[in-house]
Amino acid sequence: KVTELVLDNCRSSNGEIEGLNDSFKELEFLSMANVELTSLAKLPTLSKLRKLELSDNIISGGLEVLAERCPNLTYLNLSGNKIKDLGTVEALQNLKNLKSLDLFNCEITNLEDYRDSIFELLQQITYLDGFDQEDNEAPDSEDDDDEEGDEDDDDEDEDEAGPPGEYEEEDDEDDGGSDLGEGEDEEEVGLSYLMKEEIQ
Repeated sequence: KVTELVLDNCRSSNGEIEGLNDSFKELEFLSMANVELTSLAKLPTLSKLRKLELSDNIISGGLEVLAERCPNLTYLNLSGNKIKDLGTVEALQNLKNLKSLDLFNCEITNLEDYRDSIFELLQQITYLDGFDQEDNEAPDSEDDDDEEGDEDDDDEDEDEAGPPGEYEEEDDEDDGGSDLGEGEDEEEVGLSYLMKEEIQ
């Protein structure tokens, strides 16, 4: 039933991570950053996988495996790998749902017309290295939104906790002010005197 799995900084042996197999049928997000992965040949079939993080590995090719085993990928991060040429990336054409591809810190980014070439080659993608063809930034992923949402909630709680105190004090003062006309002056003088004392 696992839908998200983060294996960052684990060590792979011979291109596979022990225990990662076809039994993870429900997996939608898999992160294997910095696991010394040299190949994807032993990647299990993960038909529901949508996001795959493979940054900071030693992958130089064999990307056609992804279309066979993870056909529904929408996001793929290959930054910091050994990807040097367009031919390697061409294998991603079969990932028909791929919307976002990251190749930061791969040698391929040094190619002339790198961005245009990738967008031409992979016409299904919207974002390359976080930006679309018009250099508009990709919106944050759902995960980031959740985190920001939590922060916002905290802020709201704090706001609610803070201001009511201030309002109450103001109300008291207002009452004092309006009562002045109606009530006996001496009492009100005493009250406002006390309030001043408190304020100081």
